[in-house]
Amino acid sequence: MDFQAFLITLREAIEAILIVGLVLSYLTRLNANQYKKWVYVGVGLALVSSFLVALLFQVVFTGFASFGSEVYLKVGIMFASVFLLTHMVVWMKKQTNDIKSDMQEKINAAVTAGSVSAMVIHSYLIVVREGVETVFFFAAISGGDITKVFTSHGALSGLLLALIIGYLFFSGTMKFSLKNFFNITGILIMFIAAGLLVQGIGVLQDLGKLGSVVTTAEGKPQEIYNIVHIMPEHYQDEMHYKRDTGEDVLISGQIGLFMAAMFGYSHNPSFEQVIGYWGYFIFIFVMMRFFDRGRISFQFLKNKKIDNKSNKAIKVS
Repeated sequence: MDFQAFLITLREAIEAILIVGLVLSYLTRLNANQYKKWVYVGVGLALVSSFLVALLFQVVFTGFASFGSEVYLKVGIMFASVFLLTHMVVWMKKQTNDIKSDMQEKINAAVTAGSVSAMVIHSYLIVVREGVETVFFFAAISGGDITKVFTSHGALSGLLLALIIGYLFFSGTMKFSLKNFFNITGILIMFIAAGLLVQGIGVLQDLGKLGSVVTTAEGKPQEIYNIVHIMPEHYQDEMHYKRDTGEDVLISGQIGLFMAAMFGYSHNPSFEQVIGYWGYFIFIFVMMRFFDRGRISFQFLKNKKIDNKSNKAIKVS
């Protein structure tokens, strides 16, 4: 869980710091430093709002737990997080090239109109989106106990590293490719999303809410394979295996637990879990190819319009 929290916090914090940093840098270029304090106001309000969302979420989860329905809320959070994590990766891939120009247009409009409220709202929305997403993802990886994640070494380390990277990047001390950074972290986050999808499917099958096309004689989902002797997905499974067979596993259940949390590993998956896991990556691959083709087509049409305008100008002259 610590590594998941570290990666999610690093990614979300970098996105927020990057955009807020670009806003502040652009205000400097416009000689509009008087608006910077309102950017900080928006950021502060967003942090407070994110904290309140986390508090409200914990209260709601506790309420569900008192009625014995927290497992359904956990599953709902898992599936919703799969969608949000996927959307986050795809959105950033689409916006990497356009995010700076889009931000500049909004800041220009706010400065031209002299609108303090627009500056506060813009910076607020930038940060609060990342904050609320982080709260939701923390709930998914912790099973609802987000306070445990907020105080974990992973989340604190991710936030600290994001602040250091942001400072070094905007101070010009360190230069790196943001595109490569988001591509690498995007791949790791897709593994987290696939793992949450597999976990959600497994929980539904354990509850008897989701059947299987491959079943045992008792009508329960049939495991496709079982390699618990190689690497159990939890240290408790390791203890049970040792108790039942008197033999040691090849790889510790602690490592299996990390692999399960990070990459969706299961030592005895059902047919639906295997299909869901690999189907997710196929879906992402197709989606990325679709967006890449769409961006190439859009750029081609844009260049064609520019060429046509240039030709017309030449003819007139």
